[in-house]
Amino acid sequence: MTISSEAALPPYGQQHRSRFVGEALTGGNLSTAMPLVLSFEANWRLRTVLLRGLGLAMMVSASGLWLFPSSVADPELNLMKVGVSVLFFVLGLVLMTLRDLRNQPEACFDPVRRELRVLRRDAHGQPKTVLRRSYDTIGGARLKDGAVQLFENDGSLLIEVPLGSSAARSQLRDQLSGAVQLFS
Repeated sequence: MTISSEAALPPYGQQHRSRFVGEALTGGNLSTAMPLVLSFEANWRLRTVLLRGLGLAMMVSASGLWLFPSSVADPELNLMKVGVSVLFFVLGLVLMTLRDLRNQPEACFDPVRRELRVLRRDAHGQPKTVLRRSYDTIGGARLKDGAVQLFENDGSLLIEVPLGSSAARSQLRDQLSGAVQLFS
């Protein structure tokens, strides 16, 4: 999850940056005037590369078990080699075809407009708003250690957003206090 003090999306950030900075300087605290952007993704691209490399190594080792002839043609050993090679091949195939999670939505908590926006990038990389809710229309929020849960007025869960740190949690609590009912 990535956290930034301003919107990380180029059109949004450049279009409204001067307005946010101007209002923050005249209104007081810069950290509360900038939107808090929380993304749903684990921003670690190396993980995908490592898992695919491990999957490739497992698939190669599955076939490598049969490349070297064994000195003893033991049927039980051959049965174990078949089981291990099938297991390695299937696990390697699963690791090679893991989905890339870089196109996950981002939640933007905007203190100036007092609204929550969920943005998702389209095929061309442009952000599109998929959910826009004013703080006044949100029924309540529960801030847990690793996530924030936002609820509708009827008590049903609207969205759950993972939080990366305690700093993000306290910044979000400061933004939502007074605008949204906070549950313990």
